[in-house]
Amino acid sequence: MSPNMRIRLDRTICDGFGVCAKHAPKHFSLDDWGYASLIGDGTVADADRDDVLRALFDCPVHAIIEISDNEFDGEKPPDATVPATDEAPVFEARWGFAQ
Repeated sequence: MSPNMRIRLDRTICDGFGVCAKHAPKHFSLDDWGYASLIGDGTVADADRDDVLRALFDCPVHAIIEISDNEFDGEKPPDATVPATDEAPVFEARWGFAQ
Protein backbone atom coordinates (compact mmCIF):
# COMPACT_ATOMS: atom_id res chain seq x y z
CA MET A 1 0.00 0.00 0.00
CA SER A 2 1.38 3.40 -0.98
CA PRO A 3 1.42 6.29 1.52
CA ASN A 4 -1.32 8.85 1.10
CA MET A 5 -0.62 11.87 -1.04
CA ARG A 6 -0.31 15.19 0.81
CA ILE A 7 -0.90 18.65 -0.58
CA ARG A 8 -0.85 22.24 0.52
CA LEU A 9 -2.50 25.30 -0.94
CA ASP A 10 -0.67 28.60 -1.24
CA ARG A 11 -3.54 31.04 -0.83
CA THR A 12 -1.21 34.00 -1.42
CA ILE A 13 -0.98 33.15 -5.12
CA CYS A 14 -4.52 31.84 -5.64
CA ASP A 15 -6.34 33.97 -8.23
CA GLY A 16 -9.78 32.46 -7.67
CA PHE A 17 -10.22 30.50 -10.89
CA GLY A 18 -12.08 27.76 -8.96
CA VAL A 19 -10.67 24.86 -10.98
CA CYS A 20 -9.59 23.03 -7.81
CA ALA A 21 -13.07 23.11 -6.27
CA LYS A 22 -14.55 21.93 -9.57
CA HIS A 23 -12.25 18.90 -9.85
CA ALA A 24 -11.83 17.99 -6.15
CA PRO A 25 -14.71 19.43 -4.10
CA LYS A 26 -13.90 17.11 -1.16
CA HIS A 27 -10.57 18.91 -0.74
CA PHE A 28 -11.16 22.50 -1.88
CA SER A 29 -13.88 25.04 -1.21
CA LEU A 30 -14.25 28.62 -2.41
CA ASP A 31 -14.70 31.54 -0.04
CA ASP A 32 -17.13 34.43 -0.57
CA TRP A 33 -14.69 36.09 -2.98
CA GLY A 34 -14.04 32.92 -5.01
CA TYR A 35 -10.61 32.11 -3.57
CA ALA A 36 -9.75 28.54 -2.68
CA SER A 37 -9.44 27.08 0.80
CA LEU A 38 -8.10 23.65 1.63
CA ILE A 39 -10.55 21.34 3.37
CA GLY A 40 -8.83 19.17 5.98
CA ASP A 41 -5.13 18.78 6.68
CA GLY A 42 -3.98 18.14 3.12
CA THR A 43 -4.01 14.34 3.30
CA VAL A 44 -5.51 12.84 0.15
CA ALA A 45 -7.06 9.37 0.21
CA ASP A 46 -6.12 7.03 -2.64
CA ALA A 47 -9.72 7.19 -3.93
CA ASP A 48 -9.42 10.99 -4.34
CA ARG A 49 -5.89 11.03 -5.77
CA ASP A 50 -6.90 11.38 -9.45
CA ASP A 51 -9.29 14.26 -8.73
CA VAL A 52 -6.70 16.12 -6.65
CA LEU A 53 -3.96 15.56 -9.23
CA ARG A 54 -6.29 16.96 -11.90
CA ALA A 55 -6.87 20.03 -9.71
CA LEU A 56 -3.13 20.36 -9.12
CA PHE A 57 -2.22 20.13 -12.80
CA ASP A 58 -5.08 22.38 -13.97
CA CYS A 59 -4.47 25.20 -11.47
CA PRO A 60 -3.44 28.13 -13.71
CA VAL A 61 -1.24 29.73 -11.02
CA HIS A 62 0.18 26.50 -9.49
CA ALA A 63 -1.19 27.28 -6.03
CA ILE A 64 -1.55 23.57 -5.15
CA ILE A 65 1.64 21.75 -4.21
CA GLU A 66 2.22 18.08 -3.51
CA ILE A 67 4.47 17.73 -0.51
CA SER A 68 6.59 14.92 0.88
CA ASP A 69 6.35 13.72 4.47
CA ASN A 70 9.55 15.64 5.32
CA GLU A 71 8.16 18.90 3.94
CA PHE A 72 4.83 18.33 5.67
CA ASP A 73 6.53 18.01 9.06
CA GLY A 74 8.92 20.89 8.43
CA GLU A 75 11.99 18.66 8.62
CA LYS A 76 14.96 18.41 6.30
CA PRO A 77 15.24 15.21 4.28
CA PRO A 78 17.81 12.87 5.84
CA ASP A 79 20.12 13.11 2.81
CA ALA A 80 20.14 16.93 2.74
CA THR A 81 23.64 18.34 2.95
CA VAL A 82 24.98 21.80 3.63
CA PRO A 83 27.21 23.30 0.92
CA ALA A 84 30.90 22.87 1.67
CA THR A 85 31.67 26.54 0.97
CA ASP A 86 31.33 29.43 3.38
CA GLU A 87 29.05 31.20 0.94
CA ALA A 88 25.30 31.07 1.32
CA PRO A 89 23.46 29.28 -1.50
CA VAL A 90 22.19 31.53 -4.27
CA PHE A 91 18.52 31.27 -5.13
CA GLU A 92 17.54 32.49 -8.54
CA ALA A 93 13.98 33.28 -9.58
CA ARG A 94 12.95 32.08 -13.01
CA TRP A 95 9.44 32.10 -14.42
CA GLY A 96 8.07 33.11 -11.03
CA PHE A 97 9.55 30.18 -9.13
CA ALA A 98 12.55 30.19 -6.80
CA GLN A 99 15.20 27.59 -7.54
